[in-house]
Amino acid sequence: MALRIILWFRQDLRLADNAALVESLAITPEVVPVYILPQDQHDAWGRGAASRWWLHHALVDLQTSLRAKGSDLLILTGDPAVLLPCLARGAGASAVAWNRCYEPAARALETQVKARLEAEGVEGRSYSSSLLFEPWTVANQSGKPYQVFSAFWRACLPLLGSVTPLAEPSTMAPVPPVALPESVRPQTVEALKLLPAIPWDAGFYESWTPTMAGAQALLSEFVAGPLGYYDPQRDIPSVEGTSRLSPYLHFGQTGPRQILAAVQQAPQLQESPAFRASADVFIKELGWREFAHHLLYHFPATVETPLKETFLNFPWAEDPEGLAAWQRGQTGYPIVDAGMRQLWATGWMHNRVRMIVGSFLVKDLLIPWQAGARWFWDTLVDADLANNTLGWQWVGGCGADAAPYFRVFNPILQGQKFDSKGLYVRQWVPELAGLPDAYIHRPWEAPPLLLADAGVTLGQTYPHPRVDHAQAKKVALEAFASIRK
Repeated sequence: MALRIILWFRQDLRLADNAALVESLAITPEVVPVYILPQDQHDAWGRGAASRWWLHHALVDLQTSLRAKGSDLLILTGDPAVLLPCLARGAGASAVAWNRCYEPAARALETQVKARLEAEGVEGRSYSSSLLFEPWTVANQSGKPYQVFSAFWRACLPLLGSVTPLAEPSTMAPVPPVALPESVRPQTVEALKLLPAIPWDAGFYESWTPTMAGAQALLSEFVAGPLGYYDPQRDIPSVEGTSRLSPYLHFGQTGPRQILAAVQQAPQLQESPAFRASADVFIKELGWREFAHHLLYHFPATVETPLKETFLNFPWAEDPEGLAAWQRGQTGYPIVDAGMRQLWATGWMHNRVRMIVGSFLVKDLLIPWQAGARWFWDTLVDADLANNTLGWQWVGGCGADAAPYFRVFNPILQGQKFDSKGLYVRQWVPELAGLPDAYIHRPWEAPPLLLADAGVTLGQTYPHPRVDHAQAKKVALEAFASIRK
């Protein structure tokens, strides 16, 4: 019997620069691609609704692409630790290959899969394909994980080098026969029922092309355009100044090496010092993603608990009405509401605004950062456990390299600074569109006649501010002081 390998796709739903795929094909053409939708009841962080939407389309794209190469994608549901040994037996495979994931539940699953495969005499082979640096390969002088990004990134920079992504296979052999027990039935993507029953996702289709080709097109457009003015345009939410590649990165429809290579190969890099400076800022953002996975790997408990143990005693508020108002974009602070509505409509939010809405939830409303992390997890198409955890602990002041808790974003000043003409607010909070720039971020201070001319009735067409920011900041700082005693 010919040598065969089961190729287990996970968060690497692409054909180019896929180490497990390329290495397996280098060994044998007899590769069986499989995707297993796990039973999430054992994972407190099973995929949220927006992620499931993206996963549906990514799987359709992967299966279509594999079929165009002459192969196919076998789709199953269940426990990978049970199904992969079963697949190996049914296909007569000597090995199962996959690319590593770094979330706590994913790591535990890999350990379990490898043990069960070895018990069956099948080799488990894991590869690196979703990070530039494996989390255990970067350590400080004491051999411990970094907790400060600047030091972490300084250690990484000399290791970057010039990157050449692995080529996509031109063709693949047909999938060899796989004998499965009657209890294991191949599924279609549609049968996974990942799409919502209620069509709340209409705006997603207008905002995204969740395919490998979509990722490549977006990357090319970004390098040719916004990358040249990434700094400082990345902070302006009304312009297309960021890459928007985060969901493609999370699902592995593109990889960090592909992105880094595209930047390194841009002709403007040698021609323009300003372009190089802007590109360096963008590459640093790839480093922030690396740092997030570095932290999650070494401090897995931070998914639920603050890295700074002092914050275990923080006097959070019980405010379900405040949380609901924040989730719906009805806080009375326009820049906050605009961000939350953009999130609901598109499954994505501009990064500057993520910081603003996060600070408002945690420091103006005193609602635990975990509640924000959960909402983002369910509503973001780029929901990524490492990035989500680092981001919320950063804004909450309780994690590694966090913003100090006493740094409280003023939503009015943030709006005036980064949305000075109110373009972002007018797009996502259209009931305020008629207000002049001077009041677009503080409508409660506008004269009554001006509000009437703009068609704004506070408390009816748009809410009064949920809290007074100055007073809320004072309460937050007093709460912070209480845990430092």
